[in-house]
Amino acid sequence: FQATFTQTYTIKVQNVKKVSTGTLVFEKPGKMSFRYDAPNGNRVVSDGSTIKVYEKDSEQLYETPLGKSQYPAALSFLLGKGQLTKDFTLRLLDPSQMKFEGGYVLEGTPKEATPAYQKMLLYVDASTSQVRRVLILDAQGNRNRFDFSAPVVNKAAPKGEFEFTAPSGTNIVKP
Repeated sequence: FQATFTQTYTIKVQNVKKVSTGTLVFEKPGKMSFRYDAPNGNRVVSDGSTIKVYEKDSEQLYETPLGKSQYPAALSFLLGKGQLTKDFTLRLLDPSQMKFEGGYVLEGTPKEATPAYQKMLLYVDASTSQVRRVLILDAQGNRNRFDFSAPVVNKAAPKGEFEFTAPSGTNIVKP
């Protein structure tokens, strides 16, 4: 799955909204690549065993085994690793109330409590069954929304897409 994305992260307590854009690629099992557009310049990449999160502003790279990552199960589902019915209590919401006509909105509440998020919503296109939006809500009321556009499926990822070497001088943090 390849697409462009818009990420809107809302920090409730500060009433701040941060919007980023970029491209993403998911490939089963467990491979993903987020390339954030300038000026952001962040990068999130997983080769299927390790996830690397590069933060350009702080010049830090967080490197974690994928199995120990705090990345939400919502993303593990998109990576082809998670099982929605195993990880979440699910319910179908009214798409007209959710302002998502022509699709389905699936609410997932994690079966095991996690500090990373309290709920996730998957917005699924009715005609293609593809996820068009993921909304992750945490206990502090923060919202992390990913909108996917121009999707391409079943096309090979570019060579080297799931590899990343941090720029010289980057502080590498491992658990």
